[in-house]
Amino acid sequence: MKYKVPFVNYPLQYRNLKTEIDSAVQSVLERGDLILRQDVEDFEKDLASFLGVKFAVGLDDGTNAIIFALKAAGVGPGDEVITVSHTFVASVASIVHCGATPVLIDVKEYDYLMDMDKLEKVITPKTKAVIPVHLNGRGCDMEKLMFIAKKHNLAVVEDTAQALGAKFKGKMIGSFGLASTYSFYPAKILGGVGDAGALATNDKEVYEQAILLRDHGQKTKTDIVCYGFTGRLDNLHAAILNVKFKRLPGWIERRREIAGIYQVGLSDLDQVGLPPAPDSDSRFFDVYQNYVLRAQERDELAQFLKENGVEILIKDPVALHHQKGLKLEKFKLPVSEKLAQEVISLPMYPELSNEQVRYAIDCVKRFYSNG
Repeated sequence: MKYKVPFVNYPLQYRNLKTEIDSAVQSVLERGDLILRQDVEDFEKDLASFLGVKFAVGLDDGTNAIIFALKAAGVGPGDEVITVSHTFVASVASIVHCGATPVLIDVKEYDYLMDMDKLEKVITPKTKAVIPVHLNGRGCDMEKLMFIAKKHNLAVVEDTAQALGAKFKGKMIGSFGLASTYSFYPAKILGGVGDAGALATNDKEVYEQAILLRDHGQKTKTDIVCYGFTGRLDNLHAAILNVKFKRLPGWIERRREIAGIYQVGLSDLDQVGLPPAPDSDSRFFDVYQNYVLRAQERDELAQFLKENGVEILIKDPVALHHQKGLKLEKFKLPVSEKLAQEVISLPMYPELSNEQVRYAIDCVKRFYSNG
């Protein structure tokens, strides 16, 4: 089906950057620079500078980024790591892959982020780390989190897959904890042409451990110092990300403009709950990876939008801790459970035209006006 308002538009973004991307790809192939070459190093330096941290490590995806960060923090069997259920499964799976036990807490009604008032209640002598998930382009309240983490000597690994460029009190999200992790999956704010990710940190030991873990534990080609993984960012992906990185500030501003249009257009509907508007709270600078509504009759609205040419996403219709295969049913998280039944993501990407955004708004309003 061809949508009037697609959820993402990869071909259009490519056409807009075709000359530069084609040139970057050709340069990499002509040079034969395929694995851990200059393009990766350039990307790492630019990412670290953008975040205001000392180090960044290019990786193959955001999941390995979390695993490597946890391992560098010393997380292993017998440890507990606190995070949320209202997230992509990778946030929790990474804990399990380290041999540790995930402990899940609920999120807030307002912005769907970790409820810091619930954090301290689940800390035990086994708690080793906490993973705040910065969701939909908004950062968690890192002031409260860091205070609690310092009090209990917990490592903080920020899952920043959906919040590259977001800020809390003027400081970049991803620069607070021991390490932060990133996904450059194609639909992300900064998206590659396949899976890609990164880890960022101010800690030299964490950086050096991530460097080893991404490349089979090889300090040099003849000196293997630990068991590692295949977790490198491909040089070709890095070259394309370098082209896109230059556009990131402008893309963020465009996302905020689109969020403002949605806010004005939908704010008079009692049937939907909107995300925080741009600049509604001076502590937060949101980048709107996603534009997520809480909607009455969510599934019926989704079908209506699809029939009228607006592509949407319902990412997690079942709360993560209710996925039977994960064996997390013991957690009772009422807000997360409600969100799974209510949230729906509208199209949000820089290439959207104002007309497309207003059409999506009109469709939502027509659904509710029709009863």
